[in-house]
Amino acid sequence: MLFTLLAFAIALGVLITFHELGHYWVARRCGVRVLRFSVGFGKVLARRTDRHGTEWALSAIPLGGYVKMLDDAPANATPVEAGQAFNSKTLAQRSAIVLAGPVANLVLAALLYTALGLAGTSEPAAILAAPPPNTTAAQAGFQAGDRITSINQRPVQSWSEARWQLLDVLTSGGEVQVQVDTAAGMARERRLQLAAGTIEPDGSDLMAEAGLSLAAPRPRISQVTAGGAGAEAGLRNDDIVIALGAVRDPAADAVVSEIRKSAGQPLAMTVLRDGTALQLTVTPRAEADAGGAPIGRIGVLLGADFPMVMVRYGFFDSLGRGISRTAETAWFSLKMMGRMVIGDVSLRNVSGPVTIADYAGQTARLGLAAYIGFLALISVSIGVLNLLPIPMLDGGHLMYYVLEALRGKPVPESWLENGQRIGLGLLAGLMGLAFFNDFSRLFS
Repeated sequence: MLFTLLAFAIALGVLITFHELGHYWVARRCGVRVLRFSVGFGKVLARRTDRHGTEWALSAIPLGGYVKMLDDAPANATPVEAGQAFNSKTLAQRSAIVLAGPVANLVLAALLYTALGLAGTSEPAAILAAPPPNTTAAQAGFQAGDRITSINQRPVQSWSEARWQLLDVLTSGGEVQVQVDTAAGMARERRLQLAAGTIEPDGSDLMAEAGLSLAAPRPRISQVTAGGAGAEAGLRNDDIVIALGAVRDPAADAVVSEIRKSAGQPLAMTVLRDGTALQLTVTPRAEADAGGAPIGRIGVLLGADFPMVMVRYGFFDSLGRGISRTAETAWFSLKMMGRMVIGDVSLRNVSGPVTIADYAGQTARLGLAAYIGFLALISVSIGVLNLLPIPMLDGGHLMYYVLEALRGKPVPESWLENGQRIGLGLLAGLMGLAFFNDFSRLFS
């Protein structure tokens, strides 16, 4: 729990602070006086005032931060001081300052995705299992061992890239062109005609529904016990079992089952070692299970052998992919919001702090690359959410500025007050729904 809370606090602190830095940087470029930049909320633990008069503060609650600007000049202000007020700036300057926060989040997401592309990540290869009969993939001709190489002419290296490129068409429906290399090494084109899928937080995997699933891993010997039947047969760590008795290409559970029922009986075993197939004979030793019945054991631990690929790109490719991934994620988020409004997508997909904290902890445990990917995704979400035309959000202020540009003068104070009430109600309702969904998942 403590690890999850720490991962969540770091994520929220980094993303919201970067958002506020966007506002701060553009405000300073436009000549607005920034009174305070606080990292965190609540009681100030440390502070320092710079030469521009901005107080930089570290506060007790590390869940983001805020920027406090001089909105209106005091009555006794000099002309220079009056010109430093936010409300004295031109419409274009005020709009730029407000827009800078969400844009900063989108820029951060693109940089994080770029960093992942440069550093490289080890991911499962996009090799498919046999599609179940009557699924869309089976009807399109997909077969076991097909390796996806491109989707709609966009190259694919890994399973996660394949999932991402198929996500939009899986949710919206349509035709997609998939290039594969078959198990025999021949290039083939498959065409999938997909119906729009229903997205539910606890629903089935849309890829699996279409018949597209990752090939099962081959059983790998992860540890051989000294003096055991496996060691006597010549098994070594990292051997991959490709045949056992009459079973070819067995799954891990099939290996265990064959060994358990073959106590005292020689078993022919074929393993792959450093790319070479070796024929061995192993005789499981009879041992009593919990109920006293004899079962076979060979003294090895089994692991999974997923074919992995290192996904890494050069600087310009990584940057281009980072920008396109950010744009695609933002557009996909907007589409899902629109489908929620018209009822095509369940409101149960709205997540709140509890779910986000859970994902922060899970991804942090998986490793730095997974956590950075999570930060990029949430940064896009913060940027998109703040651009919505809801009063009290950055997008709400931009909406007022658009109206000001159309009218040729600022909107009336009564509009602002009513908008604040509406915006507060909408945000309260959205937060209530998010918390309801969070706790429903937590206790269901």
